[in-house]
Amino acid sequence: MIESIRLYDCTNIQELPWERMRDGAYAKAYMLPLMKNGACTYISNVQTTVLALTVGDIVMPVTVNGAEYDNSYVCSPYTHYVSYAEEELAMLKSPLLEKTLRLLLRGVGSAMRTSRVNKIVYVNNWLLSTNLYEAESARYASEIVEFLGKRFPNHIIAFRSLNRKLYADWCEKLEACGCLLVGSRYVYVFDPQTISIMPSRVRNTLRRDAKQRVRHGYEVVRSDEMTIENMERLVELYRELYIDKYSVHNPQFTSDFLEQARRTGILTLIGLRRAGQIDGVLGYFQRGGVMTTPVFGYNMLLPKETGLYRMLSSVLVEEAVANGLLLHQSAGVGAFKADRGADGVREYTAVYVNHLPRSHRFIWYILAMLIERIGFPLVEKYKL
Repeated sequence: MIESIRLYDCTNIQELPWERMRDGAYAKAYMLPLMKNGACTYISNVQTTVLALTVGDIVMPVTVNGAEYDNSYVCSPYTHYVSYAEEELAMLKSPLLEKTLRLLLRGVGSAMRTSRVNKIVYVNNWLLSTNLYEAESARYASEIVEFLGKRFPNHIIAFRSLNRKLYADWCEKLEACGCLLVGSRYVYVFDPQTISIMPSRVRNTLRRDAKQRVRHGYEVVRSDEMTIENMERLVELYRELYIDKYSVHNPQFTSDFLEQARRTGILTLIGLRRAGQIDGVLGYFQRGGVMTTPVFGYNMLLPKETGLYRMLSSVLVEEAVANGLLLHQSAGVGAFKADRGADGVREYTAVYVNHLPRSHRFIWYILAMLIERIGFPLVEKYKL
């Protein structure tokens, strides 16, 4: 089976038979610009090499890094587990706990640098907050790990965004071939098929959110109603929320990325417009019966009572219901999402390090233990 796996870069990408790949047209529209023009053209805080991996009729992006400690967490485990985590400590609102965990993170960070954790190959990495998987492609897991382990003998081989609710087969197959599941985030999944059996308070909350748009005079606009000039506004709204409010380590999308999304449909872009101005934006994609929203933002200057976050969340629920898709709501604002019927689930990064020196493997076992015993319990307690 391993002979059927191929890896393409800019020198041989013209040989890739996109038309024979599952979702090949989508993958080509998304991946080819990243490979030809560089990821930083579309996500300014990402430096990485993007390759295309094919196995059977599956094609997926693979990113390769050597260090790049200033990268967004989408291709830097150091940023994910240290830089980003340090920024979020203030959410605990406990100075003593924050100080203790900050010291712990700095020790872990030093060990991670020594262990060269950013020398890493990420599989199925679309450079977004959440990667979605085709469940049936899990049957190739061991072949992919074996192939990449030989091709990149000095790199960690990793798979982001795995959880046992949506991707039990991937978790099982990767563990079976020697991967370690290391906790990464606590995420929320909304199943529209369960709305009818949700408690009445949840259904009432969803109905109130849906009425918010009418109350404040907002209309929904889609990609085909937007122009290239609107893309700068969408980037501004995303940055206000995810970069300025939350973290500079989130992917910093450029207007080129959103224009590519608008033109090719690699993301479904939806805006909330009032009096000719777009005040809210979301962009989602779907794969394997699941949708998720890497682009989300709204006008932070408007009063909180306007409820733009509630409106955008309501639009997402409507899209999930209309398309019969599970809604992966990513991490954060856990109490808000749980109050609207989403289930919390532990998310993992699967890492294969068996081919590396023991000194480079040890930190991953420490990380896995710390997150299971400290990280996840804190997030579940505080509903972060």
